[in-house]
Amino acid sequence: MMPGDVRAALSLARSLGLDRLDAQLLLAASLKQNRAWLISHDDAPLAPALAATLVEQMTQRAAGMPLAYLLGEQEFHGLLLTVTPDTLVPRADTETLVDWALELLVPMAGTPSLVDLGTGSGAIALAIKAGHPAAIVSAVDLSPAALTVAQGNAHRLGLDVAFMQGNWWQPLLGRRFDIIVSNPPYIAGGDPHLPALQHEPIGALSPGGDGLSDLLLLIEGAPAHLTKGGWLLLEHGYDQAPAVAEALSVRGFVDLGLRRDLGGQPRVSAGRWPS
Repeated sequence: MMPGDVRAALSLARSLGLDRLDAQLLLAASLKQNRAWLISHDDAPLAPALAATLVEQMTQRAAGMPLAYLLGEQEFHGLLLTVTPDTLVPRADTETLVDWALELLVPMAGTPSLVDLGTGSGAIALAIKAGHPAAIVSAVDLSPAALTVAQGNAHRLGLDVAFMQGNWWQPLLGRRFDIIVSNPPYIAGGDPHLPALQHEPIGALSPGGDGLSDLLLLIEGAPAHLTKGGWLLLEHGYDQAPAVAEALSVRGFVDLGLRRDLGGQPRVSAGRWPS
C-alpha cells in the first residue's frame, strides 16, 4: 500500500525498521523541503509517483543500501560531494588523513605537489585542494566511472585537480610529489563486516587475503615518486598499524607517525622519505 501523506510514509519506514532520521532525509530530499517542514506538515499529501519512489528507496535502505547512494550525495570535510555506486561513500574517519596532509602542507613553501591514489569520488584530493589552494593536486583511479564522478565533483566545486586513469603508479612514471596520500582497499577478504558493505564497490574495499597487499605495494613504490623529504600517508585498518609501520621502516622511511580516527582507532600511518 502506497503512503498517501508524510505521516504514512514515516509510519511505513518505521515498519521496515528504518532509522527515523534516514526516513526523514529521504522524504525531505524527495519533497525538496527540510526536516523541520516535515514535522509541521505531516499531513502533506504525496503524489503517487513520488510515493512509489519513496517506497522503493526505503526498501533499498532497509536492505542495506547506503543512504548516500539514495540521496546521491555525501558531505565530507565541508564539501558536498556527488557519490554513486561506482565510488565508496566517503567516511568521516578519512578526514583524519586529510587533516594530517593539510598540516604537512602548511610549512611547505611555494606550490607543493600532492597526489591521491585511488581517489574514488575525489573526496580526499578535493578536500586537500580546498584546504590548501596553493597545492598542485593530482589524483589517480583505476575506474573510469569513478573518475567521471570525481571530475564532476571538481567541476561543480570549482577545484583544480588533475585526474588520471590507471593502476596505482602506472600513470605517474617519472613524476615526484611532496606528499602522497591514499585510502587503498585494506579490508581482509574474510572480514565479517564485508558482507554489510555489499552495495559498495568491492575492489575499493578489499584486495583479498589479509588486506595488506595494496598497502605494501604503495609503500614499496612510493620512494620513486617522492621528493627528498616527501611524505607518504596511508589510511589502513584498525589492526594493521604495526604491519604498516614495519613495512615503512624496512623500506627506509623515517619520522614514522600514527593518527587515530574519531573512534580512537589507529587509522592513518605516515613516513618521510629521507632528505
